[in-house]
Amino acid sequence: MAEPNGAGPDTEPGPDPSAQAELRRLRSEAAFHQRLRDLTVAFSGGVSSSLSFEAALQTLTADANTLLGAARTSVWLHQRRARRLILAASSDTDQALEPLEVETGDPDAPAARGMRLEHPELFGDGHGLLLLAPLRGWRRALGTLVVEAPRTRDLEPGQLTTLTRELSRQISAAIENIQLLEEVLRQRRLLEDTFNSILDLVVVTDNQLHVVQTNDAFAERTRTARAGLLDRPLHSLVGEELAAWARAREFAEAGPEGDTRRFEDPRLGGTFLVTMTPLINADGRPTGHVLVARDITHQTRLEAEQAALRERLGQSEKLASLGQFVAGIAHEMNNPLQGVLGHLELMIETSADARPLRRDLRRIYHEADRAAKIVRNLLVFAGSRRMTRRRLRINRVVSRALSSRTASLKRGGIEIEREQPEDLPEFSGDPLLMHQAFLNIIINAEHAILGAGQPGRIEVRSWHDAARQQVVTTVRDTGPGIPAAVLPRIFDPFFTTKEVGQGTGLGLAITYGIVQEHGGTISAANLREGGAEITIALPSL
Repeated sequence: MAEPNGAGPDTEPGPDPSAQAELRRLRSEAAFHQRLRDLTVAFSGGVSSSLSFEAALQTLTADANTLLGAARTSVWLHQRRARRLILAASSDTDQALEPLEVETGDPDAPAARGMRLEHPELFGDGHGLLLLAPLRGWRRALGTLVVEAPRTRDLEPGQLTTLTRELSRQISAAIENIQLLEEVLRQRRLLEDTFNSILDLVVVTDNQLHVVQTNDAFAERTRTARAGLLDRPLHSLVGEELAAWARAREFAEAGPEGDTRRFEDPRLGGTFLVTMTPLINADGRPTGHVLVARDITHQTRLEAEQAALRERLGQSEKLASLGQFVAGIAHEMNNPLQGVLGHLELMIETSADARPLRRDLRRIYHEADRAAKIVRNLLVFAGSRRMTRRRLRINRVVSRALSSRTASLKRGGIEIEREQPEDLPEFSGDPLLMHQAFLNIIINAEHAILGAGQPGRIEVRSWHDAARQQVVTTVRDTGPGIPAAVLPRIFDPFFTTKEVGQGTGLGLAITYGIVQEHGGTISAANLREGGAEITIALPSL
C-alpha cells in the first residue's frame, strides 16, 4: 500500500538550497579571484614589456572598474615633496583628461582620506558605496585606489575589501618597482650627462688598453662616434708618445692618484696634461684604466707669450740701464775722435812731409774712422739720436740695405732671393735707423754663411699680417744656425761669438732697440733644414 503524502522507501532527498547558494558563492569568489589574478598579471606584464607605467595603469583602472562593476575607478599617486595627490589614471576618460590634484591633508577628498587608511574600507554616501584602498610601499605611502559605487554580486563587503586589498598590493608593488626603476634610470642619465659634460677628454679602457667607454669630448676630438670607439685599442686613437706611456704605465705600480704627464699629441691636436689612474671594481681589484686628458694648449701658448714678454722686458731694462752709461762715454769719445780724423785727413791731403807716411796715415785714419763708427753705433744704441718718422715701404728699406752689401755678397758667393709684393702697406719709421737695423741683420747672415766656408743664400720675404695689422719680414740664411746656448743671448749688448776685433756685439742689440722704438717685435730661431731666421714685425698704416 502506498504511503499517502510521502515519498516511497527508495526516494532520495532533494538538493539543499543553502548548500547550493554556498557553492554559487564559492564559484563566484573563485571566478573573481581568477579574474583578479589575470588582471594583475596583465598589469605587471604590460609594465615590464613596455615600461610605460601610465598606459598600463590606465588599462588596469578600466579592467578593475569592469571587474568591480563600479561607476568609476581611479588611481591617485602621492607627490611627497609637493604634499599632493595627483590623478594618475581613471576608467573615466573624461576625468583622466583633467589634471586633477588634491592636498594630502584635505579631509573632504576621498583620495586623501584613503591614503591615511591601513586597509581598504567601504564607505556609504548619498551617491552609493565608495571603496578606498591605500597604496603602500616600503615604509612610505604611494597613493590611493578609489572605487566609486562597486556593485559586485555574490560578494559580501568583507570579501570585497579582502579582494581589493590584494589588488591594491599588486598595484603598490608595481608602482614602487617602476618608481625605483625610474630613479635608477634617472641617476644613470644624470651620471652620463655629467660624464659627457666634462670638458676634459675621458676614456676608460680594460686591462688590455681597449676602449670600453668615452665621453663626448674624446669622441669629438677623435672625430668618431662613441659607438665606433668601443673595443678599439687606445694606441689607434692617440699619438705614439702617449700610447707608449700608457703601455708602460699599464704594468707599473700606480697609486690611487695615478700618474700625470704632459704631451704634445698630434692625433688629438694639442697639448694635454694626461692623468692615468687604475679602475677598481667593488671587490677592490683593478679591471682597467681611466685616462683624463686636459687640453692646456691655450694655457701653454699664454705661458710662452708671457715668457717672451718677460724676456723682452728684461732686454728693454738692459738697454735702458746700459744706454745712459754708454751715451756719456760715446759723447766724450766722439769729440777727440773727430779731432783725430780731421787732423789725419789734413795731413794726408796737404802736408808734403807726410807723403812718405801717407800709407801708414791712411791705415791710422781707417782705424780711427772705425772707432768713430762704433761711437755712432753706441749713440744709436743709447737712443741719443732723435727719430725722424716718415711713411716707409719695407721693400725700399730692404733694397737699400742689400745695395750696401752687394759687392761683399758677390765676393762671398752669396745669392739673394727676395719675395716682397709691391702692394704691401706702408709703416711709419725713421729711414736711417731702419736701414741700419736691416743692414745689421744682413751683415750677420752674411758672416754666418762665410763662416761655414761655402757658398750660400739669403732669403728675404715680406707679407702683410692683416689680423695683427703688421708688416712682417723674415731674413733667412743657409749658414750653420745659431747654437742653442747662444740663441737666448743674441740680442744682448756686447755679446758676440766673433774673434776679438771682428765685432762689437752691438749689431743685433742696436737692431733690437730700433725695432722696439718703432713699436715692433724681433725674434730669432733656427730652421729645421739648417740656418737661422730673423723675423721683424712692424705696425702697418
